[in-house]
Amino acid sequence: MENIESDKIIKNVTEIILESISDGVFTVDNNWKIMSFNRAAEEITGISRDEAIGKYCWNVFRSNMCEGECALKKTMKEGKSFISTSTYIINSEQKQIPITVSTSPLKDEKGKILGCVETFRDHSLVEELRKEIAANYQIGDIISRSSAMARLFKVLPKIAESESTVLIEGETGTGKELTARAIHNLSYRADKPFIAINCGAFPDSLLESELFGFKAGAFTNAVKDKAGYFAIAEGGTILLDEIGDTSSAFQVKLLRVLEAHEFQPLGSEKKQKTNIRIIAATNKNLSLMVKNKEFRIDLFYRINVINLKLPPLRNRMEDIPLLINHFINKLNRIRGKFVNGVDHEVLEILMSYNFPGNIRELENIIEHAFILCSDGDIMLSHIPEHFSSMQPLNKLKYNTSNDPVKAAEIKMITDTLQKNNFNRKDTARDLGIHKSTLFRKMNKLGIALPKIDGRSKNIQKNYNT
Repeated sequence: MENIESDKIIKNVTEIILESISDGVFTVDNNWKIMSFNRAAEEITGISRDEAIGKYCWNVFRSNMCEGECALKKTMKEGKSFISTSTYIINSEQKQIPITVSTSPLKDEKGKILGCVETFRDHSLVEELRKEIAANYQIGDIISRSSAMARLFKVLPKIAESESTVLIEGETGTGKELTARAIHNLSYRADKPFIAINCGAFPDSLLESELFGFKAGAFTNAVKDKAGYFAIAEGGTILLDEIGDTSSAFQVKLLRVLEAHEFQPLGSEKKQKTNIRIIAATNKNLSLMVKNKEFRIDLFYRINVINLKLPPLRNRMEDIPLLINHFINKLNRIRGKFVNGVDHEVLEILMSYNFPGNIRELENIIEHAFILCSDGDIMLSHIPEHFSSMQPLNKLKYNTSNDPVKAAEIKMITDTLQKNNFNRKDTARDLGIHKSTLFRKMNKLGIALPKIDGRSKNIQKNYNT
């Protein structure tokens, strides 16, 4: 009798505790039907206990985990707990609620799994704060905390408000299309189409027909009229990517569009007026091409009203951890996985890499890792094999910092100093910063110069030997 009373007291205490905590708690049986649902679970989901109990868990939560690797399913299958997995659910008002999830198996005295228990915590406030902080480092899909990009963030809204033609220059993979899209989305044309076309991917005749359209009979197999991108994107924005790869003949036709705001479909006798904002982009040095008569000077001045130069990733390495987190969060949502981040050694190696493919290459590395990694941290074994032979920064002789961002900055400055025989003016020029900024960085990072530096005409050429 005493044991029965004791069991009742324990049960009541357990129920009181479950009803008092702020985390949502529910249990499911082996058929995935909900057996219990506490007060916090009701508040977070907006679904009552009576409505939830007896239903399949996926019908109640509608989480992105339900479409991928479900934490409950993994717990049921492997018989072990999983802690702090990030995901989201859809509440009764059809809003996404970010949560972290922990799951454990429910076992009887003999160890047989009877079902699972899941606790989940509402992270809406944390997510709002994260977004508010991230807003300082993000415009559209462009993410950066570097000083070079901060200047771009400052002027981008003003550029978007104008109707001027923009030329975006930068290496492949630096985010030229993202920048063009951000300009479009910040402009009054945002509700109109944005179309990006790679000029280097088409021969002249096909590029012309893609942009301007054609009439039936204009050429073989042209059996009916086709509207070009200038007609489709009317009122919006067209990005002409890799404009440096176009021929002189096409450049003449494009110049006419920019000057007269009209175009002529192939095979048509009439010209069409157009209200399109053109943004051009290139990974080539158009100024040099103009000098070498490889690009028309009149078109260059037409498209170069506003010039934006995007720095390569190696010149903004402080963005690497930020970008890694962004790509991991993005792929977690798409793939339904639970990757937390990258291992410290992986981060150090990535921070020491010069990324010839820039941001696109970094994204590809993280995507490669997601094929091999489902949860936890991305380890060295998850990234492409050629990185395994690289030496982490904290093993390099010139590193004086345990912080991989500072270590990478030390490496970059030191390498550039050595390349320029320790001439600080030339080093600052190559790094794209002012000489006084270089001095401040060197003092802050503890980088010492030799007694004879590159300003002396008597510098020893074999100083490093």
